[in-house]
Formats: sequence, C-alpha cells, structure tokens
Amino acid sequence: MALFEGLGEKLQATFKRLRSKGRLTEADVNEALREVRVALLEADVSFQVVKDLVAAMKERAVGAEVLESLTPGQHVIKIVQDEMVNLLGQTESKLKFASRPPTVFMLVGLQGAGKTTHGAKLGLMMKKQGKRPLMVACDIYRPAAVKQLEVLGEQIGVPVFTQGQKDPVAIARAALEHARRHGNDVVIIDTAGRLHINEELMAELTALKEAAPPEEILLVADAMTGQDAVNVASSFHARLGLTGVILAKLDGDTRGGAALSIRAATGCPIKFAGMGEKTDAIEVFHPQRMVSRILGMGDVSTLIEKAQEAFDEKMMLEMEDKLLRSELSLDDFIEQVRQLRKMGPLSSLLEMLPGVGRQMKDVQIDESQIVKVEAMVSSMTAEERRKPSIIKDSRKRRIARGSGVTVQDVGRLLKQYDETKKMMKQFSGAQGGGKIARNMPREQLDALVGETGYTRPFSMNPNKMADRKKGKKKKKR
Repeated sequence: MALFEGLGEKLQATFKRLRSKGRLTEADVNEALREVRVALLEADVSFQVVKDLVAAMKERAVGAEVLESLTPGQHVIKIVQDEMVNLLGQTESKLKFASRPPTVFMLVGLQGAGKTTHGAKLGLMMKKQGKRPLMVACDIYRPAAVKQLEVLGEQIGVPVFTQGQKDPVAIARAALEHARRHGNDVVIIDTAGRLHINEELMAELTALKEAAPPEEILLVADAMTGQDAVNVASSFHARLGLTGVILAKLDGDTRGGAALSIRAATGCPIKFAGMGEKTDAIEVFHPQRMVSRILGMGDVSTLIEKAQEAFDEKMMLEMEDKLLRSELSLDDFIEQVRQLRKMGPLSSLLEMLPGVGRQMKDVQIDESQIVKVEAMVSSMTAEERRKPSIIKDSRKRRIARGSGVTVQDVGRLLKQYDETKKMMKQFSGAQGGGKIARNMPREQLDALVGETGYTRPFSMNPNKMADRKKGKKKKKR
C-alpha cells in the first residue's frame, strides 16, 4: 500500500533491530520509541497524536513483564501494534440502518475529494448486499456533477434521482418521497462541496440534514491532503456531527498521517477506504488489518475475503476433481489467471502476504504479460489446450505467429503451466494431503477459519482428500 510505504519501512527497520536483541534495557526501549516517534512525525501524523501515542507505548513497555510466549523485542512490537490499533479503533465501524426504511446516507466534503465517485461505490456495495439503493444528485453547482452521477448509476445499475438545478433541499425531500413509493431502502445523497469551508456551504448542508435526517453523515476526505484532511474533518464534525469518514485515495503516493490522525482529532471512525477509481475499489476499514499491513505483518484475512469474492466455489470444486485426475487443461489455467485478476493488482495482493510485501517492494510486476498469456492460449486449438504435452516445435511456432509473441514466450508459458499444475496439486491435497494447511500453526488456522469461515478452494482436510482418491480407485474397479 503506497500510502503507508514510508512509515512501514521505517517501523519495520526499527523492529528488525529489536528482534536481534535477546534482552532489552530501558535505553533500548527509549531508543526504539524515539525512532517510532520520528517515523510517525515524518508520516505527517499530528504532533499531539504522536505525543499521546508514544507516551502510552512507553508506559506499557518500560518495566512491564514480558509475556512468556514473546521475546522482549516482540513484546515491544506488540505494544506498538496494540496502541496503533487503539488509535484507529479496535474493530471496524459498521453502517447504521434505520429501523424503518429508507435509510439515508449523506456524503459531505470539499470539492474534488471524490464524493460523487464514492457515492457510486457505496451504492454498488449496498446493491451487492441485497439492498435497493437510490442515489440523489444534490450537487447542483459543479458543472456536470449531476451527469457524472447518472453515468455512474447506469454503470452499476443503481437508479439516480435528479431534478436539474432546483433547490438541493427540495430535491432531497422529493427523493425521500420517491424512495418510499418505489421501495428504495437506502438513499445516498451526493451533496455539493466548495474549495474551502465557508458559511454558505455549511448552512446548505445543515438544511439538507434537517430535510432528510440521515442515519449516517459520512465525510469523504482526500488522504493525499495530509494534515489539512484532519482540519477539514474537525470543521465538518463541529457543524454537522459526522458519524464516520471515507478516506479516499488511500492507494495514492502520500505519507498517510491523516489516516492515523483523523480518528484521534474527531472521535469519528474511518468506515471505508477508497482504493482506486473503479466503482468496486472500496474496502471496509479494518483497523487491526491496516496496522498489520503498516508493520509488515501482512493481511491474510483481507486476502482470503478477496479470494472468496473472486473465485467461484463450484468451479474450484470441479478444479479439485480435475487435479486429482491430472486433467488440468490450459483453459482451466487461463480461467484461474482471470479469476486472480479480479482480486486486484498483483502487487497489492503480495503486500498482504506476511513478510513478502517488503521483500517484493522493488519487484516490478508487468501485468501486461497476462494479456500475452491469454493471446497465446486463444491461438491454440481445443486439443492443444486440453493436452499441452502435444505442443512441440512446429506448433509453438504457429501459436507464436498467431498471438504476436516469440517461440520462447510460448515455451515459458508451457513451463509455467507445468509448475502451476504441480503447485496446485500440493495446495488441493492431491500430493502431501494439504501440506500447506497442515503445516500452518493450529491457532493461526483456527483464527483464519473462525474470522472468515473460509475452507475453500483449498481443502483443509487431508483425510477427506485421501478418501476421495480411494473412492475414485474403487469406481475404476
């Protein structure tokens, strides 16, 4: 995650030095916390927040008994992790819904923060959860703001309520009535912004709040504006009583202090994180997972959730059976690649793997190579895709010509396919009985399954896989 890259690197370097020490003195702890303080200040976290955070860390670290399961270095790291989680909030903050629909969500913020885009992201999220959202265009001042919301609504299949350049308060009232008549249970109001906070903007937002009482008032704050995002959040909260924050552009190249300061400055939880321009590029903000990513500990839970969304369980069960029979074709291989791409950029996925993100940060992943792979597979015959072993030199040359690549590229693809086939067999339990899941510490495996309910696509039960193999053999007899 580009946002926290600098902060993460500095904190991880500090922790690496701590881990190398068998015993820590008070001087070691003070030195480590001094480096933590400098790293947070350089990341643009506000001074008062840093001061309070480091004081809380020091109080716990100095003179505290070290847990039996941890070394002194690990103990200090755990304290830093715990206090950063406390700063961001212990758990994710869920949206509140009205007891009698429709539920109103009002998005506020400065012009250019991304309110309209994030209104559409929220609308798509509600639609996926089985709701019937209605987006309302109350930004009548910015050129093409209404049209932008209409285009986004058409893209995601969510209706948009508009009344041109009428009074925003009248539009909000009419939208609520429309929602009641047409069975829309969630109303998302896109409000106007200004380049800066002024009395005219606040008066309009206050009137909108009274006309269509919202269950949630969500500030869309641009993470790339640094400490100014904290000042904006404080001002909006003082006038409107914010219930949460959507931190936009969290994938941007900035220092990230705003994310760590907003909750402390306003008491408002960060509810969502905008991770890109696409309408599905929004994540629920999990404080514990975010801190784990900052500290280089990975984010396996989010990775698993992305896999659950991207991969079809029925298809994965069919894939297991094909692996057991050694019938994985190149059609299956390319389908797996496409499913993987649905999870997001490969570089982002690598950052979620514990211990991998930092090691791979300088590795350039050329995702255009995936397009080449698809072209090569498309240039093969159905028989070649089903039995890649028949592809010899003359066939390689034909495939290369048909897909605009070199013969060497085709050879590399076939080699990759063979290696992937072997690796997936190990994951599925066909060889070694689910070796990776079995070697995972029981507590970690239980925690993952308990948090996500995830048991597929890779079997966690090697005995079950063995029984299935025996069943296949019995059938043949």
